[in-house]
Amino acid sequence: MADTGVLLRCIGLLLLLSWILRLFYTVWWKPKRLERFFKQQGVVGPPYRLLFGNLKEFLSSMKEAQLKPMNLSHKIIPRVAPFFENTMVNYGKTSITWFGPSPRIHVMDPEMMKEILTNKFGEFEKPEVNPQIKLLLTGIAVLEGEKWAKHRRIINPAFHMEKIKRMLPAFSASCREMMSRWDKSAGSEGSFELDAWPEIQNLTGDVISRAAFGSNYREGNRIFQLQREQAKYLVEAADSVYIPGFRFLPTKKNRRRQAIDREVRGLVTGMIKKREKALMLGEAPTDDLLGLLLESNFREPQEQGNSKGMTTEEVIRECKLFYFAGQETTAVLLTWTLIVLAMHPSWQDRARDEILDVFGKNKVPEEFDALSHLKIVTMILYEVLRLYPPLVFLLRGVTKDIELGGICLPAGTEIVVPTLLVHHDNDLWGHDAEEFNPERFSEGIAKATNNKVCFIPFGWGPRICIGQNFALVEAKLVLAMILQKFSFRLSPSYAHAPHSLITIHPQHGAQIIFHKL
Repeated sequence: MADTGVLLRCIGLLLLLSWILRLFYTVWWKPKRLERFFKQQGVVGPPYRLLFGNLKEFLSSMKEAQLKPMNLSHKIIPRVAPFFENTMVNYGKTSITWFGPSPRIHVMDPEMMKEILTNKFGEFEKPEVNPQIKLLLTGIAVLEGEKWAKHRRIINPAFHMEKIKRMLPAFSASCREMMSRWDKSAGSEGSFELDAWPEIQNLTGDVISRAAFGSNYREGNRIFQLQREQAKYLVEAADSVYIPGFRFLPTKKNRRRQAIDREVRGLVTGMIKKREKALMLGEAPTDDLLGLLLESNFREPQEQGNSKGMTTEEVIRECKLFYFAGQETTAVLLTWTLIVLAMHPSWQDRARDEILDVFGKNKVPEEFDALSHLKIVTMILYEVLRLYPPLVFLLRGVTKDIELGGICLPAGTEIVVPTLLVHHDNDLWGHDAEEFNPERFSEGIAKATNNKVCFIPFGWGPRICIGQNFALVEAKLVLAMILQKFSFRLSPSYAHAPHSLITIHPQHGAQIIFHKL
């Protein structure tokens, strides 16, 4: 027995030693070896710190930047992405940083970005997502390979332009309700002040509820409220190193995350089952996103032969993504557009003149063909997307040892495409890169970018955002309805403070004074 006890202790010590060695290799030896490897190729950056990498510097720079006031300008990089800016200034446009023990190569060269985002040979994929983040950011946003291709194929028909045309009445119904509230706020004086940020968030939440679930949009609004709360927890998870198993601990936040997820899943599951039953009977409406998605999913096995459609669980995940991406992207685009047009009244006047010329003052702009002829409005939206892109950066993981732009990248390396820095780069956009100049898009995106991959507000390549047309059409319609009825300027209480919270938010809101026309 004594010999058995000694043997077990020896085995235990060997296992402990093995675990310590693996930990040492993961959090110190391997990162330091990679640091030397990249330095030999001329790719340098801030030094690797044990376990956390540069995460502490990243968070401290963000916290410090958010405490500083800024002038009313579009030079927002020092406030929104100070760590990225410091890295580029000190180490060059192609440099390295560390997210925990994982190396991240920052890339701003258009040809390198094109190769990464095209991903022709499957070498650059979305890196594994923190399971806590998957409670919100899910579906095709995180899938890869054949599964991604199948989901994209099934979802695509729902976002075809012909289908989006059918949703315009849902867009305008939500906007009319907001306009009615604003009319009452204007009262006899004809003007009022409000924080446009929560107003626009509620509007786009209502729009996606109607567009996604049609007659069930009231239930959809409940999902929107829950998803907005879940987004707060996503930010915390995204800014921390994932500790395996931590999400299972019964902390207050973990319990709330799971409770939100259960309620959302229950609501969506109920709607899906009702629709599937109606679809079998030929009674299901197919003019909203859920109906179109289920119809396409039903056809998948018939059209693709041996391919099965998405499971109910997969449909739920895609619906959750509809909500987050569909509401959030359009909300930030419209809010920053209102702020920017309040800063640049001459462009506000030009946009209004165009809208009144096309639609008049009272006609609801639901005609898709007419919306597509709003050239000045389109130029303005593109320029706002350039200056205030929804996402600060795009992230990809290297799946195998490759060479990119003369740099050898081992498998497991992560690639950062800093969208905001690319959009504000003087070398790519000229000396006025940080100024609001919609004229640069007067002849389209290709001319504005000199056919380079440097305008990427919705990503680029095969994985370009599937809902970009949905967002742009919604933004055009809402902006047209607002400009028909109101002029606006920034309130003296407005503090220009863009900051990154998944997307680029106005930290202190968007206080705007509206005048009824």
